[in-house]
Amino acid sequence: MSDAPATPPGAGRSIRDVQESAARELARMSPVVDELGRRFTEAGEGLALVGGPVRDAMLGRSHHDLDFATSARPETTERLLAGWADATWDMGRAFGTIGARKGDWQVEITTYRSDTYAADSRKPEVAYGDTLEGDLGRRDFTVNAMAVTLPDHRFEDPFGGVVDLAHGELRTPGRPEDSFSDDPLRMMRAARFASQLGFRVDPAVRRAMTDMAERIRIVSAERVRDELVKLVMGAHPREGLTLLVETGLAEHVLPELPALALERDEHHRHKDVYEHTLTVLEQSIDLEHRLGGPDLVSRLAALMHDVGKPRTRRFPGDGTVTFHHHDVVGAKLTRTRMRALRFSNDVTDAVASLVELHLRFHGYGSGEWTDSAVRRYVRDAGDQLARLHVLTRADCTTRNRRKADRLRRAYDDLEARIDTLAEEEELAAIRPALDGNQIMAVLGIGPGRDVGDAYRFLLEARMDRGPMAPEEAETLLREWWSTRGRSG
Repeated sequence: MSDAPATPPGAGRSIRDVQESAARELARMSPVVDELGRRFTEAGEGLALVGGPVRDAMLGRSHHDLDFATSARPETTERLLAGWADATWDMGRAFGTIGARKGDWQVEITTYRSDTYAADSRKPEVAYGDTLEGDLGRRDFTVNAMAVTLPDHRFEDPFGGVVDLAHGELRTPGRPEDSFSDDPLRMMRAARFASQLGFRVDPAVRRAMTDMAERIRIVSAERVRDELVKLVMGAHPREGLTLLVETGLAEHVLPELPALALERDEHHRHKDVYEHTLTVLEQSIDLEHRLGGPDLVSRLAALMHDVGKPRTRRFPGDGTVTFHHHDVVGAKLTRTRMRALRFSNDVTDAVASLVELHLRFHGYGSGEWTDSAVRRYVRDAGDQLARLHVLTRADCTTRNRRKADRLRRAYDDLEARIDTLAEEEELAAIRPALDGNQIMAVLGIGPGRDVGDAYRFLLEARMDRGPMAPEEAETLLREWWSTRGRSG
């Protein structure tokens, strides 16, 4: 499912547009939802389609994951699903939720709830509610507090969600302070919806987020990470990230980002690194077609690529500012932050590697690199080369058209050289002409450190000279070994 709305909500939608979109989507769902609704009604229970599916139906966004609210307790829900669902599961039973699959449709049915959170708790105290309106009132935003009862298709909107949806605005059903106190993660969701849907945030919601930002600390790192990923992968990540920074939430979940607002980029002295970073993120998104579509690692690398600058800022005294080694420092900071947010090792390694490599191209100049330097560039990038191409190109935010064109042409030239060498030398799998067993046979030695040293010598020779025949590599190895013996 795409995060981009069919019509940008911020541009405004009429109530009629919203209703027509909902009617079309409900007609598509009817074969599944109406039959389910009849089962619950005949058993004396209420059932309603709720939350995201209702909101997305009004936005003309189709998907096959459906959320329902019901008066039925979980054990009753399980009984009513028997004979209808292809499969059921109860991993969410503690929260009143039973899941099921019907053909291509995934459904989650949750008993009406009225949860509360203790002041220092990361988990809600689950309490069942008695009414659909009460259940809707505990939801995060009015655009998610709408429902369609089944099977009669009666629309329920006790908090004005349809108007907010049409206007592209995020409000809470009750006081935002109460909503965020109940579940502080809702503050992150506000930023996520700003990114995914392009919605504006109501001033009262923004004030509450600012006043209560520190409360996000009680939320688990995994939940924060999941919201941050959805935000970064949204259609409008700048809006979501800006909201995090302006409300102070970023200080607690991604402090490296607001720190950039105090720095000046060495190439753009009148433009802070924070704005530069957001522009790089947007420009990297524009290049994602090179990667086959939206890419989390690429977006995170763009977001984090300059986080080492605050730690490395120096003033030489000649009116300039420098950030030497901010790539290396930034890679370390990136690893630390991503581990704190419980990102997987694979994602963390990939993003940190790109941050560390993002300046390598700037030594290319007008193509002075030798073939050996190009080979090392490819080797160091490894399986991140395509993403490094995207990040390096996106990192050019100068308004000087002549300079921008020069950088683009230089990188075009580097990519062309990489492609040429790749065809000639199989760059993706650079290795010496001799393997470990052959090295031992040539030198007459057994396994040990010397074999590793010899292998690295031959690999460096391969980088410098390009492909060589085994006989040439053997001669070179013997010369190196004899010199090594004399020096030892």
